[in-house]
Amino acid sequence: MKLEVLLDEVKVYLELLEEAKEEEPDTITDAQKVLKILISEIDALELLSFLTGKYDKANCIFSLNSGAGGTDAQDWTQMLFRMYTRFFEKKGYEYEVVEYTLGDEAGIKSATLLLKGDLVYGYLKSEIGVHRMVRLSPFNANNKRQTSFAAVDVIPEIENLSKNIQIDTKDLKIDTYRASGAGGQHVNKTDSAVRITHIPTGMVAQSQASRSQGANKETAMKILTSRLVQKLETEHKEKVEELSAGNKEIAWGNQIRSYVFHPYQMVKDHRNNIETSNLQAVMDGDLDMFIEGFLRT
Repeated sequence: MKLEVLLDEVKVYLELLEEAKEEEPDTITDAQKVLKILISEIDALELLSFLTGKYDKANCIFSLNSGAGGTDAQDWTQMLFRMYTRFFEKKGYEYEVVEYTLGDEAGIKSATLLLKGDLVYGYLKSEIGVHRMVRLSPFNANNKRQTSFAAVDVIPEIENLSKNIQIDTKDLKIDTYRASGAGGQHVNKTDSAVRITHIPTGMVAQSQASRSQGANKETAMKILTSRLVQKLETEHKEKVEELSAGNKEIAWGNQIRSYVFHPYQMVKDHRNNIETSNLQAVMDGDLDMFIEGFLRT
């Protein structure tokens, strides 16, 4: 076991230092390096102990939706899209953009991604909620300070349970449309995009990732089914709002985290008061301090 090997190494260094007749800087430096690695491994093992939830090992469906704030909110949603995709890449998660809806003037109204990776739902469930941005608006002629909101929702991909749920095709409204997006991997300029609405609940799932209408329909059904399964489960919970951002208004008072660009720079998580002034690093995908902080509280 790696921890045992590292612990043995630390013990050897301690013995060498105890037996040394004079100070040995090189030995001290080497011992500190091994000790740092050991502490890091212990922290990682401790973090895993918090990831034992029912669906923590599952892949997930990750959604972004703009809220109050108009064009600024849609621009903010696109900024969050960039932040999270950079985080996914750093963590080695595989992701596929299955829906990407452009804003009216700038940014995006919404985006949906399918994510695969080790304990991906367990890590990302901490991001569920409303994210607030404060900055000087580039879309305001007077360059006034603007507060904007976007929501993150994360649900596990529940394949096993979804096989047991029966969805009546009469309850589905299926629309096809031409995909639109920012280009590259986010857009597929064909008429194959699919939007499925579950009429009884009003739930909507859509996909535009593939050039095949059939493949997009299959992906949209997978997303819709996972959402319906989660809804059935959360109906039996006393606090549904703690499991999903979907029932909260994407506006003031519901934010889990604030990102302040002006008059100073700060990112603060309101659930545990973890904060940093290194705003740029966070926007480049350095989110571990917030995610791990949430898991440890």
